[in-house]
Amino acid sequence: MSIASHEDAARSAHAAWQKAVAGVLAKSRRVEVSDLPADAEHLLDSTTYDGITVSPLYTAFDERPEGPLPGQFPYLRGRDPHRDVNAGWKVCTRHGSVRGDGADDAATANTQILDSLSNGTSALWLTVGNGGVDPTALPEVLRGVFLELAPLTIDARGDVSAAAAAVFEVLDSADIDERAAVDIRLGVSTLTAGLSGTESIEMTEALELARKSIGRAETIRAITVDGTVFHNLGGSDAQELGAAIAAGLEYLRSMTDAGIGIADALRQIEFRFSATDDQFQTIAKFRAARTLWARIAQVCGAPDAGDAPQHAVTSEAMMSQRDPWVNMLRTTLASFGAGVGGADSVTVLPFDAALAGGAAGVSKTFAARIARNTQLLLLEEAHLGRVLDPGAGSWYIEELTTAVAAKAWEFFQTIETSGGFRAAVDDGSLMTAIENTRAERDSDIAHRVTPLTGVNEFPNLAEAPLDPERTAPQGSTTVYRYGRAFESLRDRSDAYLAEHDSRPTVLLVPLGSVAEHNVRTTFASNLLASGGIEAVDPGPLTVDGIAGSVETSGARIAVVCGTDKRYADEAATAVDALRAAGVTQVLLAGPEKIFTGTEGTSRPDGFLTAKIDAVAVLTELLDTLGASK
Repeated sequence: MSIASHEDAARSAHAAWQKAVAGVLAKSRRVEVSDLPADAEHLLDSTTYDGITVSPLYTAFDERPEGPLPGQFPYLRGRDPHRDVNAGWKVCTRHGSVRGDGADDAATANTQILDSLSNGTSALWLTVGNGGVDPTALPEVLRGVFLELAPLTIDARGDVSAAAAAVFEVLDSADIDERAAVDIRLGVSTLTAGLSGTESIEMTEALELARKSIGRAETIRAITVDGTVFHNLGGSDAQELGAAIAAGLEYLRSMTDAGIGIADALRQIEFRFSATDDQFQTIAKFRAARTLWARIAQVCGAPDAGDAPQHAVTSEAMMSQRDPWVNMLRTTLASFGAGVGGADSVTVLPFDAALAGGAAGVSKTFAARIARNTQLLLLEEAHLGRVLDPGAGSWYIEELTTAVAAKAWEFFQTIETSGGFRAAVDDGSLMTAIENTRAERDSDIAHRVTPLTGVNEFPNLAEAPLDPERTAPQGSTTVYRYGRAFESLRDRSDAYLAEHDSRPTVLLVPLGSVAEHNVRTTFASNLLASGGIEAVDPGPLTVDGIAGSVETSGARIAVVCGTDKRYADEAATAVDALRAAGVTQVLLAGPEKIFTGTEGTSRPDGFLTAKIDAVAVLTELLDTLGASK
């Protein structure tokens, strides 16, 4: 077949698909195909928080030119062309007293680290100083660790200089043949620490550490540009990337102003980004991030030094306190996306990380093992590390990568227009942009446009109440978790349960047969449960049976459930019967249009649909039911 014939066949197949899509859309919308736009398939488009349009289908018509190989500028396909495909990315685990596990004791920390390394960990992230191991104990903590084999990242915050001195002392006394193979990240986060509510050192001290690092034989990077800060505050992917490269550029300016060469300055920086359960967005984000920083290095005159390493951490914001077992699925998708996207190392948070001290009845060693083994399964069972940049050539991934990079660059330019990263932080413009995105996401979650399994969708109301001390905010880092509004409602329900020995309840009034009311009783039950309210379902009711059900349940609030046709015949009468039985608030599962023209007491007090602000409605219901804030 000739190229022209192949293209004609492809266009014909695409046209047939468009016609089929239009037919399905017309049927679902109960209109004629002629009433739809010519490109009806775009009615299925979705838009990300960065304003990127995601199409329902990508074809060869969206193909882009093949990028350079891994290890070549602009590092789209990865920074290391010689990565061991039998090992894949580095499996990084965190140690120290992060979860109150007593690992601030040097011997305990050393035991945990060696156990972790012997069971699949290939990179270490160690909390040192306040809240972690004492810097002077590092020789004992790192005893038996071959630092030329396992990269080490330090999180010492304000104690980083003391931690660095201790690490250098360990290195100086160690018998290491290939010192360049030793990979140490000191974790200085001067520019981003304030936004996360944590401590760091001043820039002058950070520059001194950078100079010391440059002068050593080992591969040491002093600066960590922590993009997870922007993500945890509510930023979008492009905002996280744009703010991170703006911060990175600010570090470069400070280092070069202090007399450090641009190539040396570039090699003092690593990036840390969040990985979420949106696997394609995560893949695209990590690929885009490398091209953005490569462009910065190119403009600065050192493109060969623009291959800064990437450390992926599964998103703290996406983690839920309720039904935390679902977090195992979230972190699996996130680590998949980060690994496929080319992150050099990946840290998977324990599935119960959103709970202070972890989930009740779950050992910390179990949670840590599951987090580590999540990556090991992806690497050793699914063999995801065997191919560098497996997403390359995917029409969707390539298009999304380009779009994310473009939006991130726009955000970066906005920050630069404000005068650079520090100026954008000081004048509030950076936080205003992030807060706007956070508000949009919160609205989508509240309206259940964005589903959170176990939180605003499919909640487990039978789940044991949580200890208030476990749900309390942890540490000083600001993390706006996606499910926090719904989980606050569940906390109110738990408090009510502790006081009354029962949860707040609402009576369902199912009209007609099970087949008629099942869809809406299920919808109403799940909606109420997401706010910690138990739905009492007495089964199919007639209008005559309403009074008895109200008396039995003792409910003050009721939700009428049935079909539109059944509502037309019986809903108004059912509302009257409920009010006569003493129900003070009557809701109806369905649209308000059913009661157009109906006024007075026969009209429900509210309507439960998929479009409501569920958080607002559930908050009002809990207030009415006496579940205190």
